[in-house]
Amino acid sequence: MKLTDKVIATLTLPADKKDVIHFDSDLRGFGLRLRRGADGRTMRSWVCQFRRAGSSRRYLIGSADVVNAEQARAKAKKVLAAIALGDDPQADKAERRDKDRLTMRSVVDEYIADKASDWRAPTLRDNKRYLTAGAYFGALHGMAIDKIGRRDVATRLIAVKREHGPIVAAAARAKLAAFFTWAMRQGLVEHNPTIGTEPPKRTASRERVLGDDELAAIWNACRDDDYGRIVRLLILLGARRQEVGGMAWGELDDLDAPQPTWMLPAKRSKNGHSHTLPLLPAAVEIIRPVRRMVTRDRLFGSVAAGGFMGWDKGKLGLDERAGISAPWVLHDIRRSVASKMGDLGIMPHVIEAVLGHRGGFRAGVAGIYNKSAYEREVRTALALWEDHIRVLVAGGARKVVPYAHAATRVAT
Repeated sequence: MKLTDKVIATLTLPADKKDVIHFDSDLRGFGLRLRRGADGRTMRSWVCQFRRAGSSRRYLIGSADVVNAEQARAKAKKVLAAIALGDDPQADKAERRDKDRLTMRSVVDEYIADKASDWRAPTLRDNKRYLTAGAYFGALHGMAIDKIGRRDVATRLIAVKREHGPIVAAAARAKLAAFFTWAMRQGLVEHNPTIGTEPPKRTASRERVLGDDELAAIWNACRDDDYGRIVRLLILLGARRQEVGGMAWGELDDLDAPQPTWMLPAKRSKNGHSHTLPLLPAAVEIIRPVRRMVTRDRLFGSVAAGGFMGWDKGKLGLDERAGISAPWVLHDIRRSVASKMGDLGIMPHVIEAVLGHRGGFRAGVAGIYNKSAYEREVRTALALWEDHIRVLVAGGARKVVPYAHAATRVAT
């Protein structure tokens, strides 16, 4: 009999059988399967039955409760035609099912596990941030890796640019492109869907230098919490926010020592080189009250985070209290420290040594032969800078004054 919607409505499963197939009289191999479920209900599904390599195979088209007879017949014709031409739809379906299990999120985990030993800590952190956080490519995480197309990536990049800015979008695109390049080499995808997407235009380098009154306002607006301590240390040391936010007790000398220091390890440094800074009294006073916890080595943030993570929330509250009208970001503090040290007469090579830069005066042949860390000059420069901040915040006379020649400082 020809299977139609009217005919299949009359078909029932005999009481003595649990599974039976009614085949169509017009299309060989096309049939309706009736099967008794565990709850006694009869389940109906469309199937194609065929032979491949000497054995009988069966291809599931879909449930008869969802797919009508004409739709099932049309699909069966395509399947049987493919079989006649030498294809194996059942194997293709199984392969597709296996590929669908390889979601972007699962492959990202494999990628990070494979590359983690090759990356420095900041690179590992950034890859985890951009590739696993839902804020960037979360909408693609559940998709099969080989089904992600250029439009999918472009749509997410537009959203990231709108929500986080062009610099973040450009960084996220770069991380995603590297991930898909790796996936291609593993045979998981045939193309890189980031190719052809428009690279977000990077904005011009920031030039914002905070004024003395702004630095004082920021200092005074800091609370006695993790974020407030971090910001004040940024002002005193000119370090990067991630460097201070991830500061560990193991990186610090005894704070009661005559000249304690903070040694930023190479694995946490942006340029891959360790960097040692003296901790002067104001910095020690900020660090000393921090409660030391047995369960973590970090000074700031939660145990799980491995360092401070509440940047956005902390900045929002600080802005409300500081009352600075012109927009600013935390990295502007580092630029301001360098610029104002120059205004105080500190020599450029000493400022570069304070910041831990490997370029500038260390570039080229000079960097090959001159390995000095300028420890005495750096300590003197930070003493002068700390005194400058003290005067801005509390007023009073200077305790650290420069000689007429800007290269040398002395404490009085």
